[in-house]
Amino acid sequence: MAEPGDPDLFKDQPAPRPEADPDAEVGFCSPDALAGHPRTVEPEPEPGPEMAAGPEPDPQPASEPRLIEDPLTAPLVAPLAAPAYTPPPRRERADDLPEPEGMMGLYTVYALILFAIPTFGVSAVIGLLAVMVRDVPTHAVAASHHVFQVRTLWTAAVVTVLGIILIVVNVGVFVLFLLVLWVLMRGAWGSWLLKSRRAIPNPRSWWI
Repeated sequence: MAEPGDPDLFKDQPAPRPEADPDAEVGFCSPDALAGHPRTVEPEPEPGPEMAAGPEPDPQPASEPRLIEDPLTAPLVAPLAAPAYTPPPRRERADDLPEPEGMMGLYTVYALILFAIPTFGVSAVIGLLAVMVRDVPTHAVAASHHVFQVRTLWTAAVVTVLGIILIVVNVGVFVLFLLVLWVLMRGAWGSWLLKSRRAIPNPRSWWI
């Protein structure tokens, strides 16, 4: 509260003026000061013509459907139908292929070729005689194996004689060793293709 001798801060205000109270300048007001300043409540403005108008019109035309903003309330849509499953083409197995002509005779000659090493060439001679007296098959797969066997046996017979002659100069053993590997490789390769019922790609070649 104001003390005697304090300056009168409300001397310029018209009467009735409140008692000079310096505490009011720093945010502290006495009960007397509060009583001297009655609080006035401003009346709320009355609604004008714009506020009294009805609801705002829908910005979207009535003919177009309104977009649903809430995804939780959106209707369920049936998923697109999955494409029809198409199974992959069935690969032909060896058992489904037609059996070549004279298949048992071809298997027998291949067995004689593979047993030429343990029999020291005796079975190879029998196999050579067997293919020479037989006619060439008409089936393409069997004909390729027949030509392959004839070429293998005749080449083995010629190289065997050459290797025996070259033993004198210490080269024949090496030639005969390579011949053994070559005969076994061609016999195994031809047997595998015949079991798969496949033709020899190049029956007149020196390789497999």
